[in-house]
Amino acid sequence: MINERIRQLRKQAWYYADDNSRDGDDGKHGQLYAEKFAELIVKECCGILMTPEYVMKYPDELTYYNRGWVNGRLHGIEHIKLLLGVKE
Repeated sequence: MINERIRQLRKQAWYYADDNSRDGDDGKHGQLYAEKFAELIVKECCGILMTPEYVMKYPDELTYYNRGWVNGRLHGIEHIKLLLGVKE
């Protein structure tokens, strides 16, 4: 079962494809839709990882280990974006 957020992202990708495909080219529309939907999913996932939590809000209170964990989390987000070609 698809949740509401996925439905919203699908609709957003569909509108993007509608606005950017020309001459009724269904192949182009489908390709644009698929690319945009994938991009939106990756951005959504990275956004979830960026959601501030206590350890992200109060970096001065972190232990050395937790600072490394936060840096690793942020590095992971950037790595995912780079590998999948997503720009902000």
